[in-house]
Amino acid sequence: MNTTPASPMLWEEQLSGGNHWSARLRRGTVLRMVDQQGGANVAALFYNADHMLERYSMPDTLKSQHTAFLTAGYVCQSDMGRVLCSITADTLGWHDTWCGVSDAAMVLAKYGEKRYAEHHNAMHRNGRDGLLIELAKHGLGVRDLVPNVNFFSKVVPDADGVLSHVKGHSVAGSHVDLRFEMDTLVVLSSAPHPLDARDGYAPADVQLSAYRAEPVASDDACRLKCPQNGRAFINTERYCGVAA
Repeated sequence: MNTTPASPMLWEEQLSGGNHWSARLRRGTVLRMVDQQGGANVAALFYNADHMLERYSMPDTLKSQHTAFLTAGYVCQSDMGRVLCSITADTLGWHDTWCGVSDAAMVLAKYGEKRYAEHHNAMHRNGRDGLLIELAKHGLGVRDLVPNVNFFSKVVPDADGVLSHVKGHSVAGSHVDLRFEMDTLVVLSSAPHPLDARDGYAPADVQLSAYRAEPVASDDACRLKCPQNGRAFINTERYCGVAA
């Protein structure tokens, strides 16, 4: 599914490769993420912006929609049975939900050490530390790290169940749109995927653009994906004080 948001852009900025970002996105906002060079990975976490003990739940999201990956038509559910965001457009068809984020030891072992003191913005960053830096800005910490989504990345198992990262899955210009169904704290890291097999440290830049979403229709594809999605939308609308 590849659509262009109908409303004017609200704002736009770039998430440089290897860096991290966070913001509160209001209900009714669409966030478009675009892979600028190809090979991007965006580790994403989502929290109820008003009550951050409620957050994205990988198990609830996957089991309720009978899937192992995310793409257009699916939603990211919270651990309270509500919809944090819906995937309304996607040019890739597969986003990893299993593999978590890289940490300092992984990046050091795979790419070697590049510290800020010597290399400044070309330093080697990892996903876990990037997410923790952003979480700390909002009063959250290590205990608030939960399994994340890795947008732009595809991981597949072999006959023995060993996972491998699919090289070249995301090309320059690939994009995904997230429509937020409640006020949500969004936390992102563009550090390499933990299973990325490329030799060099070369995380891609990602363009972030925000738009105003159209009202969610009764025949919305994400709402009708499965019965649990319909119930989750009703739970969300009641929570937000909107007539279901």
